[in-house]
Amino acid sequence: MSQKDDLMQALRADIDRDSQQIQDFFVRMLRIKAVNPRMGGPGEEERAEFLENFLKSEGFDTTRFDADDKELGKKRPNIMAHLEGKAQKSLWFIAHMDTVPEGSMELWSSDPFEPVVKDGKITARGAEDNGQALVSALFALRELKRLGGQLPFNVGIWLVSDEEFGSNYGIKQLLAQGRFGKDDLVIVPDSGTPKGDEIEIAEKGLLWLKLTTKGKQVHASLPSKGLNARRIGMKLAIEIDQFLAAKYKAKDPLFTEELSTFEPTKVEPNVANVNTIPGLDVGYFDCRVLPRYGLEDVTSDVEGIVRKYEKNYGASISLELVQEEPAGPATSETSEVAVLLSKAVEETTKVKPRLVGIGGQTVGNLFRRDGIPTAVWSTVDDVPHEPNEYSWIKNLISDTKAFAAIPLLA
Repeated sequence: MSQKDDLMQALRADIDRDSQQIQDFFVRMLRIKAVNPRMGGPGEEERAEFLENFLKSEGFDTTRFDADDKELGKKRPNIMAHLEGKAQKSLWFIAHMDTVPEGSMELWSSDPFEPVVKDGKITARGAEDNGQALVSALFALRELKRLGGQLPFNVGIWLVSDEEFGSNYGIKQLLAQGRFGKDDLVIVPDSGTPKGDEIEIAEKGLLWLKLTTKGKQVHASLPSKGLNARRIGMKLAIEIDQFLAAKYKAKDPLFTEELSTFEPTKVEPNVANVNTIPGLDVGYFDCRVLPRYGLEDVTSDVEGIVRKYEKNYGASISLELVQEEPAGPATSETSEVAVLLSKAVEETTKVKPRLVGIGGQTVGNLFRRDGIPTAVWSTVDDVPHEPNEYSWIKNLISDTKAFAAIPLLA
């Protein structure tokens, strides 16, 4: 048996031995409410202190890069810890500490901030997004420290804030400060499949549009005196939907959804009663655009349709960009990070993953836009933000083994 085989065997045995400790730590962390303060929560500070204390107790030196959220008067913590390796480049695991709110409490079968361990699952807000991955990466780093020996490159973790509200106080700020090198390998375990059989190496561009149509509100029995903003808004949404789908129709087989998508979604309330013609209509589009297309072209096309409708109907219509995140270039299928992660997943789970693109966006896209190859992977049931969000304990342990294996297979 080779030295590498010995290390892999020791790794699996150590993590299996510590599985109850890993589970208990996960439960304790989930009890600490870390709802993003921009969503009305207390923020990440208490959870950050808990995690930093753990790292220090395990002998890690930690570094804080807190962002100052002046509007809310809060510090937004970002924590880094790493192990030194032979090469200057680093393998980074990126996990976020913040969660979304619990939503409607009546939809939960238990308190979302008092984790329930039952039938092999842990149910709590943030159990999947991003708690499982955070704890798996954290204990993988601890396992590498305990195994000892010189690593082929530095291996570390970033525990970041604000992922759920745009990453302005997390990864975006860290990238702007130059905290990562162009030769670094980045793994973002913030998306995945129930079998862990997909590694995401590309993401679509994201564009959220708000359309506000102003007409004239009148009694519904006298429509000729008014201008029905709802009717105009509906027709406008249908034309935008059909036009964009017809123009941006290319397929990319790398992506699980091969087409760009342009979905009319949220509609804001207008009048409170049936017998009034609304003078205001506000609707939104969620666009997920293949990297080959420019988001500015999509916006320009929508602007042209809007101007046409203003002219034809005499309404005042505004177009607002709610969010715009262009797609970075896909990580190469032969990149070191994709190859090593694929080897580690196959070695520890006996599942051969395929490389894919997705319509959702993670902070992996921000790294790719900055020229840093990034892979996104975890083993999850894809229930983020849902009531009764959960994580399988077996996935928590299995992913810990896969993350710890990566540098040993280099």
